[in-house]
Amino acid sequence: MLSWVYRSLLLGVCLLMLWAGMPDTAAARDLSKQPPQDQSIQLGTADSQLVFVPKDLTFRNGSLYRLHLSNPSQLKHYFTAKDFADAVWTRKLEVAGVEIKGQIREIELKPGASVEWQFIPLKSGVYSLVCTIPGHAEAGMLGHITISD
Repeated sequence: MLSWVYRSLLLGVCLLMLWAGMPDTAAARDLSKQPPQDQSIQLGTADSQLVFVPKDLTFRNGSLYRLHLSNPSQLKHYFTAKDFADAVWTRKLEVAGVEIKGQIREIELKPGASVEWQFIPLKSGVYSLVCTIPGHAEAGMLGHITISD
């Protein structure tokens, strides 16, 4: 039979170990406080190929991402993925020193333009990505975005 002092000391050590291993509760609740994971996609290529590079993107629910979109081509392109946009919470879209907050439906990138989109995926699924400029999707400017658990 353990003495009262020994049992109290053992309980204290166990509680200390549990407390030390617990995450910061404020940070654990606020997903936007985590460091963003960077991912990049090009809309078109420098030699004017009508493609997304890469054409398939994968994200994980509950993680904060910073998606770098750029257009190295001489043509304007659209990043259109409405169902994907409905499945994420947008923290901000940042371009030329301006932050845009709220729901994002479509992003137009003119030649040489770039933008950063910070978001947290919330709903699993596979979503279509398309450039809606006439002729671009037919030429191959299509992709998929997967959100997994």
